[in-house]
Amino acid sequence: MNIQRIWSIVGKETMELRRDRMYLGLAFAVPLIQLFLFGYGMSLDVKHLKLAYLDHDRSSYSRDYLYSFINSEYFDLTTLPIGQRRADELIRSGEVRVVLEIPPDFGRRVAGGLPVAVRVYVDGSFPSRAEISRGYVLAINNLYNDTLRENHPEWDLPIQTFFSYWYNPSLDSENGIVPGMIVLNLMMFPALLGALLLVREKESGTIFNYYSAPVGRMELILGKAIPYVGVAFAEFLLMYAMGLYLFQVRFIGSVVVLFTGVLLYCMCTIGIGLLISVVTASQLAAMLVTFLATVTPAFNFSGFTSPISSQDAVGQFISKLIPASYFMEIVRGCFLKGLGFGFYRPQFLSLIVYTIMVYFMAWLLLKKRIA
Repeated sequence: MNIQRIWSIVGKETMELRRDRMYLGLAFAVPLIQLFLFGYGMSLDVKHLKLAYLDHDRSSYSRDYLYSFINSEYFDLTTLPIGQRRADELIRSGEVRVVLEIPPDFGRRVAGGLPVAVRVYVDGSFPSRAEISRGYVLAINNLYNDTLRENHPEWDLPIQTFFSYWYNPSLDSENGIVPGMIVLNLMMFPALLGALLLVREKESGTIFNYYSAPVGRMELILGKAIPYVGVAFAEFLLMYAMGLYLFQVRFIGSVVVLFTGVLLYCMCTIGIGLLISVVTASQLAAMLVTFLATVTPAFNFSGFTSPISSQDAVGQFISKLIPASYFMEIVRGCFLKGLGFGFYRPQFLSLIVYTIMVYFMAWLLLKKRIA
């Protein structure tokens, strides 16, 4: 073993690292950004669940019962809806995850030591969260019953709870996981395909054919993107079929709404990949940047593991910067809630704006490379 030869190779590799600043920068940036994103986005705590309180009684007893929930760290009171219809709209839109419905005779029956039933409606779109929400409601309800029995030992569970799970009555995990995985896969793999389109040409030298050809920048970008949008859509069709027939996922929505959203989302994610391909010089760097820009943010901040509304201010801000968070609402809404174009107009508009911005930035940054 020759130490001098080893140090010669060390010197050569050091020069290569200094020459490829993006590669060296990624070596430091990737773990730090990963830590930042997982630190803010990956939380196993289930707190501050959005709660609506439908009070048909409006007595001192019903108010005390409400305070037992909002004085805990597990529920945040969002609104006091007037009427069942408004409560239905809140849980359907995802603005709240739990609705407590207090019957008209709640105060009279509690004062008389008679049993009374409280209806609890839980959004089952997130099965694990729904189970945890049920546990919190039961625990707080039991504590309130214990308080009542301190003054009236003869009473036996005066307040009982009856649960209804919306959109996923059986709380099957597949109904939440499979649609979410479709969103994550269509975020990562189309972007990865797009990220290799131009940088592959750079490494092989064939990019000079485009430099000399009478082709515009946007013509090149769209010409590169469209075939892979078709590939990404075919990938979706396979996952959609597997979800329905292999995993028996519940689907009650509009195929037209879903497919329109998929095409727009695939166009957007391919564009993200093309933008990365424009600004990187090697396939390895393109793949690392794509992973960092798509997989981690989509997993943590798209609403895949937990509702965006339950995240802190930083997490909610990051979620607005990634297209997966908008598409997640469309996909889960189509699969489990059956909502139409009108309901998801803001999400479609956000995806359109995001797509236009991505292709515009790719066109702008490609300006110095193609005449």
